[in-house]
Amino acid sequence: MLSALFKTMRPRQWTKNVFIFAALVFDKQLFVVDSFLRTLAGFALFCLISSCVYIFNDLADVEADRQHPEKKNRPIPSGKLSVGAAWAAGILFVVVALAASHLLAPTFSLVVGTYFILNLAYSLSLKHIPILDVLIISAGFVLRVGAGVTLIAVQRFSPWLYIVMFLLSLFLGFGKRRAELALLAHGAGAHRKVLDGYTLPLLDQYIMIVSGTTIVAYSLYTFSAPNVPENHSMMLTIPFMVYSIFRYLYLIEIKHAGGTPEEVLLSDRPFQISMLLWAAAVIVIFYFA
Repeated sequence: MLSALFKTMRPRQWTKNVFIFAALVFDKQLFVVDSFLRTLAGFALFCLISSCVYIFNDLADVEADRQHPEKKNRPIPSGKLSVGAAWAAGILFVVVALAASHLLAPTFSLVVGTYFILNLAYSLSLKHIPILDVLIISAGFVLRVGAGVTLIAVQRFSPWLYIVMFLLSLFLGFGKRRAELALLAHGAGAHRKVLDGYTLPLLDQYIMIVSGTTIVAYSLYTFSAPNVPENHSMMLTIPFMVYSIFRYLYLIEIKHAGGTPEEVLLSDRPFQISMLLWAAAVIVIFYFA
């Protein structure tokens, strides 16, 4: 049962919570021990609260997931984890996460609580509303970035990163919807109601708009944000960002992947290399250039 519970907590999805480190990195505090440890603790608590969201989401979707070609194998729909045990674990984790977050920083606990309530509303009803469903997912990523800001005394963090994060998460969200719609075809609405509000051409238009806007916003950040190096060396990171976006588009359109963005991050080697080079370039430019 513990193994089934751990699987329901979606440890692979914890990779999304790395965005909590954005404030630490881009405020040039990565090597400040106290700031790093506080952000690391916040990352762990965000993983816990996000796992609560996945548990309650699976509880809300248990009947629909039993009809899904892949989701029917999840612990709760398959019966490997009982509904009662899932409820007990979810409630316990919420209490622990909120209490520990308040001890770490009261403002951080507000962000964590907002994230949980927003995603709980998403699980109960908002996920069925086209466009709004992806906007809620994007808000969750922005809150991750904001959570990192509350944990340290920021001095040089640029608001541009909120815009880039919002647009990038919209791109991933619409990409995920496209992959789901392509996978489930005509029976998509039976498995995820919101997919009845989308078509592949419509999603392609959304993706085209958001991907282009993301590249423009990130490019503007690299030379206009107040905290970037004055020699505009951050512009050297633009090709890595562009390639990563184009690679994800390639995986969606040609390889029919992208239904789970975290799987792309953990499995696609070219995408991984591009992101690692981007991260390395950012650290070198910010800390050593």
